[in-house]
Amino acid sequence: MYRFTNDYSEGAYPRILEALATTNLEGNFGYSNDPHSEHARQMIRAAIGQPEAAVHLLVGGTQTNAACLCAFLRPHEAAIAAASGHICVHETGAIEATGHKCIAMPAAPGGKLTPQAVREACAAHPDEHMVKPRLVYVSNTTETGGVYTTAELEELRAVCDELGLYLYLDGARLASALAAGGASLTDLGRLCDAFYIGGTKNGALFGEAVCIVNPALQPDFRYIIKQRGGMLAKGWLLGIQFEELFTGGLYLEGGRHANALALRLKEGIAALGYGFGSDSISNQQFPILPNHILDQLKEDFHWEVTSRPDGENTEIRLVTSWATKPEAVDAFLTALAAAQ
Repeated sequence: MYRFTNDYSEGAYPRILEALATTNLEGNFGYSNDPHSEHARQMIRAAIGQPEAAVHLLVGGTQTNAACLCAFLRPHEAAIAAASGHICVHETGAIEATGHKCIAMPAAPGGKLTPQAVREACAAHPDEHMVKPRLVYVSNTTETGGVYTTAELEELRAVCDELGLYLYLDGARLASALAAGGASLTDLGRLCDAFYIGGTKNGALFGEAVCIVNPALQPDFRYIIKQRGGMLAKGWLLGIQFEELFTGGLYLEGGRHANALALRLKEGIAALGYGFGSDSISNQQFPILPNHILDQLKEDFHWEVTSRPDGENTEIRLVTSWATKPEAVDAFLTALAAAQ
């Protein structure tokens, strides 16, 4: 069976596995106080152009978002996000569990949050009888495959400065966004108060690198990581993986590979006359296919269902990764063309 279920079904780049095996018996200090983690932090600071940024290595995306928003917000403060945003939909109320409301606003095309939506959210929460909007949450890529450009993030930065808000970016699929022409790492370092670089969905066994650029948000973050169960005792396992991802362009290479195969899927499906739920330029594609066609394909391919627009058709999500093989894409397109 060929799986287009997600971009973390495979283990890790062979280089990462080799590095972990080579260093297996080194004997490192714990809790990311080891030389590998420090080297990875230095590499990331250089890549984002922020030598004074605080860089922390965590295991997964939900854990990272929960720790960051818990640390950055006071008890009465809230995050503004697109209604389709990960913190609003796919994190089991993790942000609310830290005591902070997610203000969900209608998403623009591509699942994006606009400056106007941010203004509307703030206007709807004018006084102390409501939560106080304090942080804008976006992700690159979005949940529907949209990619924020530098200009779009600059507009969000401007409205955040105008309204006294932090700008935080979820980078679970950042490699795909970078490869698709989204805001660069140095742009993120310049425009965001904090963001994270996702490893789990781009060739690491696990791992996300939080970059806290705003000095006001840096103090005591390790206390929050520990309190929230996010401090990995064997932290060098994270450091080694990010060392490899940021050596020789491996991180961006994975995004380019995933995007190229996703766009091959998109072009092939479109050529057969099928439409899409969103116009994604990233490694997630959302074709709308007849149910009877999907019934013929489901024995050989796996995907996730995203919506059922009517009784005859279903929108599915096809995700490619750093490890997807071209023959998997070709097999899907051949089977789709042959289905009746």
